[in-house]
Parts: sequence; structure tokens; C-alpha cells
Amino acid sequence: MKKITLLFLLATLALHAQETNNQNNKWSAGRPDGHAPISVMGDHMHGKGEWMFSYRYMYMNMDGLRNGTDDATTETALANYIVTPTTMPMNMHMLGAMYAPSDNVTLMVMFNYLAMEMDHLTRMGGTFTTESSGFGDINLSLLYRFFNKNRQSLHGQLGLSIPAGSITESDVTPASAPNETELPYPMQIGSGTVDPILALTYLAQGEVFSWGTQARAVLRFGENNREYRYGNRYGLNNWLAVKAAEWISFSARLEGLIVGELEGADPNLNPMMVITADTDNSGGTFLNGGLGFNIYVPSGGLKNLRLGFELATPLLQDLNGIQLQNKETLTLGAQYSF
Repeated sequence: MKKITLLFLLATLALHAQETNNQNNKWSAGRPDGHAPISVMGDHMHGKGEWMFSYRYMYMNMDGLRNGTDDATTETALANYIVTPTTMPMNMHMLGAMYAPSDNVTLMVMFNYLAMEMDHLTRMGGTFTTESSGFGDINLSLLYRFFNKNRQSLHGQLGLSIPAGSITESDVTPASAPNETELPYPMQIGSGTVDPILALTYLAQGEVFSWGTQARAVLRFGENNREYRYGNRYGLNNWLAVKAAEWISFSARLEGLIVGELEGADPNLNPMMVITADTDNSGGTFLNGGLGFNIYVPSGGLKNLRLGFELATPLLQDLNGIQLQNKETLTLGAQYSF
């Protein structure tokens, strides 16, 4: 009987050691670089029964004109259009929630609120500013994990962008005063179409370094009730992070992005008036780089709280037609899991 008890105890210890070793060999979110840079969405999953709530703030600035890969002047734009934009700052607030009904499935929802301004210059030398703000489209997604072993993880994302944001934003311009007129495409809050979202994310960890890559596509189908649709978006994000301590990591990110041209046209917009109302001036190819850090609380009353920061800028942008060029993008965020 003692021999049987001893064998059972040894077998139990061996199974426990094997389970512990398997757990140690899994990719782990329990470290500061356990999440991607804060600007990357749908980068991680959760264990069964776990919740996460998040808040992100993003500031994106567009300043100056570009035609293809070359800088352009307002004089060039005003030779063909009556009005040209000069700057466009955008502020976005994003609220998200994630819940995992199983270890291999995580559900995600994201809401956002946008506020935008666009400064303009007219051919006659006048200036004016238009503004728009409101709640944008709602994103619903299901994430499915294909594997998590040898400190590597692979998961896919299948989602939908629900057209909750306005596509009829209006403001007063010198040509419409004192009445409001419908604003061009970049100043609209939503897409007006139901857009599938597809993504595939690979993650890997070492003792100090971690890295990941994400291929992502937003596909546009049909037309909205303004008789147009935005172009498809195809992105490839790659990042490398170093765990400097148990509570902080630093990251570098490189993103390639292709944005298709807008198709169709809003009959309420005059494409000869301003460059942003001409659909030929839409879409392009971008190479963006970002540097940031994640702060993670590993224990105590605020355990699993994360704070993220990233500053990104275009390294290359090849724009279709003449458009405002992207400048810096700042993203801040907080994430809490339980």
C-alpha cells in the first residue's frame, strides 16, 4: 500500500511539474510587454472568464500638402481649386471591452468619439475653419486562438464595423454663410457602410525581448446613402519590445499601410470647390514608425493595470492626388484586466 501511495505521489508531482513547465512555455500577458504598443488593436487575447476594459486617446495632426511623394504648395492647389485645407488636427477617444468565454475565444467591442478641425485658405486669400464631432462607427469582433506554445501565440480576428457614425456633418463656410453646408469626406465621422475586419496576429516572447506582427484588412462593400464608399485598408504592423523591468517595457513599431481610393461620389459635394471634395485626392501608401512604452502593475490592489504611450510619424507617404500630409500621431491608453 505504501508503494502504491508513493507511486501515486510521484506521478502527481510529475504531472504537476509537466503542467507548470507547459504553462511557463506559453506566451504570457503577465508582463509589461505582454501587450503590443498601445496603438495596435486586437493584439492579445484573454483567459477563460477574464474581462478587460480600456481607454485610448489618439491625437493625429495633418499639416501641409503633398502630391504623391513630393511636398506641394497652396499655390499649386489653388490653381485648380477654389479652396484648399492647410491643417487638420483630430482627437479621438476610444472605449473598449473584451471578454473571454473560453481560453481560445475572446469577444471585443470598441466605441469611439471624434473631434476634428480643418483650417482652409481660399483663392482670394481668405481663411476659415470648419469643425465636426460625434460618436463614430462601432467595432464588434471575435478573436480565436490557433495555438499558444513555446512562448509563441497565433490568433485571428473576425469583426464588423457597424455604421453608427454620421456621414452628414455640416458647418458654415464663407460660400454658404449664414447657412451650413455638408462637409467633405475627411470631416465625416463614420463610413456609412458595414465593413468586415480581418486580422491575423503572431506573438513571441523571450526572457527579455518580445515581438509580434499583425496583418489587418478593413474591407468596404456597397455604397452608403451618400452614394460612395471609402477605400479598403490593408496594414502590416511589426513591433519589437524590451522588458526593462517587471513593470516597464519599451517598444519600436514599423507599419506598412495601403489605403484605397474613395469610390463613388457624394452628390452634395462639388469636387471643383476644395481638394477634399475631389475623390481623386484620396488614399495612398504609408510607412509609419513609432516609439513607445508600456507600464504594468504586476501585484497589489492595481494588479493587471497597464498604461501605454506611443509617438508615431510617417517615414514615407505616397498620396493619390494632392492631399494634406500626415504628421505626428500620439496615442495614450489605460487597460485593466480582471
